[in-house]
Amino acid sequence: MYAVIKTGGKQYRVSAGDKLRVETLPADVGAEVAFDQVLMVAEGDKVSVGRPVVAGASVKGTVIAHGRGDKIRIFKHRRRKHFKKQAGHRQNYTEIQISGITAG
Repeated sequence: MYAVIKTGGKQYRVSAGDKLRVETLPADVGAEVAFDQVLMVAEGDKVSVGRPVVAGASVKGTVIAHGRGDKIRIFKHRRRKHFKKQAGHRQNYTEIQISGITAG
């Protein structure tokens, strides 16, 4: 059984037991979180697609950790103009362990 959920402006395909990194959620480590925006639920040949969400479906997970991703280097350069600009970025994330999927 798997589901497609939407959180943080992105969509994720999840199954029970999966670990995934999502945009930062306001929850403590060890807290249980529920995702109500379930776009699709599939179990074998039975597939339920929502318009836009599947009614009554939810995905539960546990917050494992909070952290920051790898540094991304941003380098801007204009040829022949003596212009160079360098910056970096590290995105915050929340790591989640999916505990169960409830189909509506």
